[in-house]
Amino acid sequence: MNALTQRYERLERPAIVATPAPAGAVVLAQGPAWQAFLLLHWAFVVMLLTVGADKFFDVLAPWGSYLAPAVSDVLGVSAQGFMRTVGVVEILLGLMVAFAPRLGGWLVAGWLWAITLNLLFAAGYTDMALRDAALSLGALALARLGTIYQDAVEPPRRKR
Repeated sequence: MNALTQRYERLERPAIVATPAPAGAVVLAQGPAWQAFLLLHWAFVVMLLTVGADKFFDVLAPWGSYLAPAVSDVLGVSAQGFMRTVGVVEILLGLMVAFAPRLGGWLVAGWLWAITLNLLFAAGYTDMALRDAALSLGALALARLGTIYQDAVEPPRRKR
C-alpha cells in the first residue's frame, strides 16, 4: 500500500478511544455552560416558587380559568381547589430544582408537558401551550446540565 491509501484508510476508519472520567473527578464551576446552568437553575426555582405561591392569591393571573373544564368535571373538584393543589406541587418542584436540579429538571419538564396538554384541551390557550412546551425544553436542558454541574465546585480564587 502506498502512503496515500494508508492515509485514506486512517481517515475512513478513525480509532475511537473512550476513557471514562476518574471516579473522583472534580468539575469546576466556570465557563459558558456553567453560566447557562446557573441561569436555568435559578430561573426555574424563582418561577416555580412564585407561580406556585400565586395559585393561592391570583395576583399574577386568574389561574382557575386556565384549567380545562373536563379536568375539574372528571375529578369533581373546583378549579380553585385544584389550582391550590397545583400551587403546592409547584412549590415542591421549585424546592426540588433548588436542591437537586439533575432530577428536578426532569420532573419540571414532565409537569410542563401535563400543563401543555391541559392548555391544549382548554379552548383559546394554544399560544400558552406552546410557551409551556418550550419551557419544558429549558427544563430538560437544566436536567442535562445538572448531570455535570450539580456538584461542581468553585475554582480556587487568585490571591491578590
